[in-house]
Amino acid sequence: MVSKPWGCAVLPPPFAAPAGEQIGEVWFEPDPAHGELLVKYIFTSEALSVQVHPSDAQTLAGGLGRQGKEECWLVIAAQPGAKLGIGFSEEIGEEAMRAAALDGSIEDLLEWFPVAPGDFFYIPANTVHAIGAGISLIEVQQNSDITYRLYDYGRPRELHLREGMAVARGGPHDPALRCKVPAHGSVTLVDGPLFRLDRLDGAPDAATAARYGGAVLIIPLDAPMTIDGETIAPGECGLAPSLDAVVFSQLCLIAQPA
Repeated sequence: MVSKPWGCAVLPPPFAAPAGEQIGEVWFEPDPAHGELLVKYIFTSEALSVQVHPSDAQTLAGGLGRQGKEECWLVIAAQPGAKLGIGFSEEIGEEAMRAAALDGSIEDLLEWFPVAPGDFFYIPANTVHAIGAGISLIEVQQNSDITYRLYDYGRPRELHLREGMAVARGGPHDPALRCKVPAHGSVTLVDGPLFRLDRLDGAPDAATAARYGGAVLIIPLDAPMTIDGETIAPGECGLAPSLDAVVFSQLCLIAQPA
């Protein structure tokens, strides 16, 4: 559990925040052999910073190794009026973006999407984004901690305008990268180029199973499952050596590097 200034003192079940702490994230640390993806739950009582992440190509060119970060979000709970800011409503150039970050108007230039449970968004590297208040979501991401904050509502945290402006894209979010996940049924959410993610309703069909050879992350959503006889409950994340090791129940996410 990771404390954040924008986190929550009261978390939705099955989570419980330690007394006196505002928990913003729950991380499932990958083991070294399967460290390419990181799974998080995120809980917000206030808006997160306006931020951007670099791509693998950009971090490699900068001598940082492969540290790019693409991510995706599945909303699991949202208070009335909750929203996500992803990309800009209109094209914006670097200098205008920098000026907006400095005076705080960048928040108003983002395109804000009202959200409800089941809303899904893929966030490519270089996309300027912010998570609003009153949201619980599951994030699956490349395992990188490089975040360039552009604006943080006056909180006393470091901003990274030089680095952020070097990678930020000043355009709208592609509508093809967002969808409403139905309450029932299996659906492919991400199919490369960096990772795969499916929401399953019970055991995968043959075509889905064929795409997921080798170790797979399992994230139960509404009922416990077992991996080689070990129970993995909602609110947890398990690593299965293969899909054959999993006894599926109802809804879950499965993820794997591409």
